[in-house]
Amino acid sequence: MSTENKYSSIHYNSYLQVDKITSAQNLRSDEMGLHAHDEMLFIITHQVYELWFKQINFELKSVVHDFSARQVNEKNVGIALSRLNRVIEIMKLLIQQIGVMETMTPLDFLDFRNYLFPASGFQSFQFREMEVMLGLKENRRTTYNNKPYHCVFATDKKEALENLEKTSSLFDLIEDWLERTPFLEFGDFNFVAEYQKAVRSMLDKEKEAIMGTDILSDESKQMRLTMLGDTNTYFANIMDEKKHYELVKSGHLTLSYKATLAALFIHLYRDEPILHIPFQLLSKLVEIDDHLTTWRYRHAQMVMRMLGKKVGTGGSSGHEYLATTAANHHIFADFHNVSTLLIPRSELPPLPDLFRRNLGFYFSAVNE
Repeated sequence: MSTENKYSSIHYNSYLQVDKITSAQNLRSDEMGLHAHDEMLFIITHQVYELWFKQINFELKSVVHDFSARQVNEKNVGIALSRLNRVIEIMKLLIQQIGVMETMTPLDFLDFRNYLFPASGFQSFQFREMEVMLGLKENRRTTYNNKPYHCVFATDKKEALENLEKTSSLFDLIEDWLERTPFLEFGDFNFVAEYQKAVRSMLDKEKEAIMGTDILSDESKQMRLTMLGDTNTYFANIMDEKKHYELVKSGHLTLSYKATLAALFIHLYRDEPILHIPFQLLSKLVEIDDHLTTWRYRHAQMVMRMLGKKVGTGGSSGHEYLATTAANHHIFADFHNVSTLLIPRSELPPLPDLFRRNLGFYFSAVNE
């Protein structure tokens, strides 16, 4: 093939298939002979959502692929970070787009709503694909009219989602990656033991400060001591492995004990240069969860504004269902919970010099 043919010119319109895109808005209201002006906005907004879902899934697939390797290359961790950041920026747009939709009034929507049955946003395959890839498991979902979430899809798409659920999600892969971290024990340094000592010291200082002040009454001092808790309270969910897995079994936690410890270590020692990127990676997962929750909440509020207590076009309870998913469909909540266990930098156990020099984040799936 000649260079001339290989790099032949292409027109903007044909490259982007603009004609195909701009001819894909077929108003049901026009088909019914009762033109509804705002139906065009409704269609385009949802089409744009689907395009952004496609881009998000494109990014997530690449990150899942890189973290599926037996060894996660340091370079790929940085690439994953930039791609997850792109996902976050897209999610910000998805939230802002609700404001565009809200320029349509409830009465405007009623001009064409009856033509949409039984179409529904619940039938967005790409959105469900995104949820599954991130790590939202079926047993943690709010049911759709007491039926599986994938019941609204044709057989091929239903099977695609079921097969996707059998593979490792981003949550699963990050958990595996954290479990392979070499940080928790190094020579004579035992992170868990040193952290326990630091927490005991911190709590003892706080108790001493409470009891030593002249500002608080005895009743107030006792109340503050109760709120402060003790080492048993503080360690219950994290330092007792058996207790941790009881909470996993009951559904209150998802992340494994070892992965939780690794995440805590990364957060506490984030200022070590080699831990900057791992810390940012975990922070991006939390941001994704935050933005997805915000989008669900804003969507629920928009539905309440548009429909009040009406049943959704797909047969759901509308606002009530959407608000429940906003409250319950957290994927990376365990990474939020790490903040509960953080202690001030001034209380951190010092890392041995040799440990600090050998600290790295090239996590191997096998013991070296």
